[in-house]
Amino acid sequence: MTLATLPPLVTVFGGSGFVGRHVVRALARRGYRIRVAVRRPDLAGFVLPFGNVGQISLTQANLRYPESVRKAVEGASFVVNCVGILFEAGRNKFDAVQDFGARAVADAAKGVGAKLVHISAIGADVASASLYAASKGRGEQAVSQLVPDAVILRPSIVFGPEDGFFNKFAAMSRTAPFLPLIGGGKTKFQPIFVEDLAEAVGRAVDGHVAPGIYELGGSEVLTFRECLEEMLRVIDRRKPLVSLPFGLASFIGGVASAVPLIAPPLTADQVVLLKKDNVVSPAATAEGRTLEGLGIRATPLAAVLPGYLVHFRPQGQYTRSGKAA
Repeated sequence: MTLATLPPLVTVFGGSGFVGRHVVRALARRGYRIRVAVRRPDLAGFVLPFGNVGQISLTQANLRYPESVRKAVEGASFVVNCVGILFEAGRNKFDAVQDFGARAVADAAKGVGAKLVHISAIGADVASASLYAASKGRGEQAVSQLVPDAVILRPSIVFGPEDGFFNKFAAMSRTAPFLPLIGGGKTKFQPIFVEDLAEAVGRAVDGHVAPGIYELGGSEVLTFRECLEEMLRVIDRRKPLVSLPFGLASFIGGVASAVPLIAPPLTADQVVLLKKDNVVSPAATAEGRTLEGLGIRATPLAAVLPGYLVHFRPQGQYTRSGKAA
C-alpha cells in the first residue's frame, strides 16, 4: 500500500474519553486511520485494540497549548473534537477547554484544510447563565467562524457503559438514604445512546452530513424523576426520591465544589443547567437536524441500561435470575 492509497487520517481529540472511545471504534470499523490526541497517551493505550494493528496511533495534545494541537492534526483529512468537561478542576476551566480549546482545534483544522466535526451540547448558548453552556456556545461560535463547513453535533445527556449520569446515581443508591430530585425532578432529558452519537460522527466524517448544527436526542423524553425511577427499576433497588429546591441544591453544589482533589457529585453550575429542559428543539425537528434526520434509529434506554447497570443490583447479575440452569 502506497502513501497515495492509504485510508484518510482522522485526528480525534479526546479519543480516550467516554464519547471519544466510541467515536474511535466507529471510525475504525469504517477503515480510517485514526490518531487519538490526548493529554496522557500513556493512559490511553486501551484504544489501540479498537482497530487493526497500526490503524490507531496515540499522540500528546492539550487544548490549552495550540502548538500541540497543530502538531496533532498534521496530515489529517478530518478532525473530530470530543473534548468537554462537566466541572472545572485545576487549570481545566470551561473557557480554557470549551472556548479557547475549541477555537484552537478549529484553527488547526483550518490550517491543514481538514474537515471538522465538533461535539457540543444541547443548551449551548453564549447568553446562558450557566458557565458550562456559555462556554459551549462560544466554542460553537469560534468553530462556525473559522470552519464554516463544520458539522456541530449537540447531544442531550449521553448514556452508555461509562456514562456519568446513570452510573453516578446507581452508585449513590447503594449507600445514600435517598436520591435527590433537583428542583423537584421536572427537568426533561432526551437521553441518547453513546453508540448512536458515535455513528452520527462516523456519517459526518464519511461526508453524508451537511454542514450545520444538529440536535441529537434519543427516542424518549423523560423527566429527571422518570430517569431515576427507570434506573432504580433496572437495578432492582428502592430508594425514596426527595425533592431538593434549586436554592438548596446550589448551596450544596458550591460546598461540594470547594472540596479539593474530589470530583463533586454536584456543582452550582450544574444546578443552573437543570433549570432548563435538555431536549431537541422543535426547530431542529422540523428542519431534520436530528438523529432521525441523519437516518439513525435511536436506541431506547431499555435495550442498553440493564446491560451495564447490572452490577449495581443487590446480588449483581444473580438478582431476579430465577432457578439455576
